[in-house]
Amino acid sequence: MNSEVIDALSKIVLKENILKDEPMSRHTTFRCGGPATLFLRPGSEDELVRVVSLLKDNGQPYMLLGNGSNLLVSDKGYQGAVISLERLSELSLEGETSIRAQAGVLNSRIASFAREHSLAGFEFAAGIPGTIGGAMIMNAGAYGGEMKLITTSVRAITPDGEVKELSAEDCDFGYRTSVLKREGYVVLSALLQLQKGNEKEITDLMTELALKRKEKQPLEYPSAGSTFKRPEGYFAGKLIEDAGLKGFSVGDAAVSDKHCGFVINKGQATSADIYKLIREVQKKVFEDSGVTLEPEVILVGEFD
Repeated sequence: MNSEVIDALSKIVLKENILKDEPMSRHTTFRCGGPATLFLRPGSEDELVRVVSLLKDNGQPYMLLGNGSNLLVSDKGYQGAVISLERLSELSLEGETSIRAQAGVLNSRIASFAREHSLAGFEFAAGIPGTIGGAMIMNAGAYGGEMKLITTSVRAITPDGEVKELSAEDCDFGYRTSVLKREGYVVLSALLQLQKGNEKEITDLMTELALKRKEKQPLEYPSAGSTFKRPEGYFAGKLIEDAGLKGFSVGDAAVSDKHCGFVINKGQATSADIYKLIREVQKKVFEDSGVTLEPEVILVGEFD
């Protein structure tokens, strides 16, 4: 990336929030990945809009980063600008039962905020390890809930650079997808519609779901959550287990013994290890069942 673009960016974002050759292993839940050419941390929606506009106008590649919980970044890194949303962290009530959350707010924080205000409906997302921006793009869900059921609107930058408020219908939410994902919208914030509830009951449900996660998911290891999308009519974890792949490993990347739908980093796994493992699992499951598993994890950068 040329110095003129970097100089222009430094007039929008404070210099201490522009990092060069930043290892992405520090910013993904897989705890692996090579360096990003630039790592930017805008401090407001206005800064984010201006950064995206500048990069687009100069033909520079960029990607948005929430909590890095659904990404596998190549060991070669990312040749472009990674825009972190971590500083877009405002969270507030709108009316009695609605919450406005900026894109960088963690789902766990929203769940706690909702509970503190006796608002029910977000409990399912308390353990989803990401931000609301990523959750909107992927229509994240768990335990019978999903974002489309509680979303009123999403404020986003359109592919044409316009800032627009999209209704839930406009977002066209589907299974782990949305128009936001398909067309490359940049989420700024989301307006969530919850309902009045009882704080103790909300706490009890969050505790119950947290225990279920701990019992069934390998939370003690770095991972990106469910590695594969659920094929229609099947469960990815069962297909993988039936193919004899429980504990299967490539280097320090392994199929979890606790839940075969999770690929974990047992310590020093590289992105190449994880990628090779994913490809092997896809191949062996197809040979065993004829079902093609589609990764839920997003691949960033070059993979052999």
